[in-house]
Amino acid sequence: MNYIKMQYPGTFAIHVPNEGKRSPFERYKFKYLGGYAGIPDVLVFVSKSNYSGLALELKVGYNKPTENQYNCLERLKNASWDAHWCNTFEDAKEIIDNFMNYE
Repeated sequence: MNYIKMQYPGTFAIHVPNEGKRSPFERYKFKYLGGYAGIPDVLVFVSKSNYSGLALELKVGYNKPTENQYNCLERLKNASWDAHWCNTFEDAKEIIDNFMNYE
């Protein structure tokens, strides 16, 4: 998020606080309030080229997205979002820069 704020000031981008373990009540409340498992970590609400926005799922090391995360990325792609997942800051930076430089 700091990279986006510094490189692209004024860009409407958010981190989705979807991670973490939840008790059964917290899971119920999350779903009741409209929470959805698998939403990517970073959403950039900027239209570029043929895309409605950028969705980025961030992983550490050799971790890969869960089935819910893969499904969500695919649904976003089908809704004209540029949706990716990556394991390193360098990859995330490249994806963000490529997206922000679309015409």
